Amino acid sequence: MKRVGIWAIGIGLVVTVGLLAVAQGDAEKKDGTPTCTEATLKGRYLFGGIATQLPPAVPQQSLLAVAGYHIFNGDGTGTDIVTASINGVIVEENFETPISYTVNKECTGTYTVPSEGLSFGIFIAPNGEELIVIGTNPGSVLVQGPSRRVSRK
Repeated sequence: MKRVGIWAIGIGLVVTVGLLAVAQGDAEKKDGTPTCTEATLKGRYLFGGIATQLPPAVPQQSLLAVAGYHIFNGDGTGTDIVTASINGVIVEENFETPISYTVNKECTGTYTVPSEGLSFGIFIAPNGEELIVIGTNPGSVLVQGPSRRVSRK
């Protein structure tokens, strides 16, 4: 009798986990193509990367290293917390700034840091678990990612 009870509990857990996986799966159209919205990006995403800054955007070529996390609110707004160094010298530490973003249905979009005049292109996994960022400001060569979601809040 005990084996039947344990087996029944095991089946119940498998069914529950399966239903949760289906509920949190990729957002797709009926034909299987992904569909994304601002809500696809929700939570905290770790990031880090190195960029080359070029004249005339800066007086001389330099290397920019950044690390931090994006917090996307799921509605086109959010916050970045960033530490940055230029040529090995810390210029910002745990700098917090508002961000805004757009997401297209094919899981591409834009991401901006209005206070710094920075803009980026973004490429998002259909399930929202990862994204890759490319800088679009003239005079900067930057690719970050994939950045992974580490929390849904």
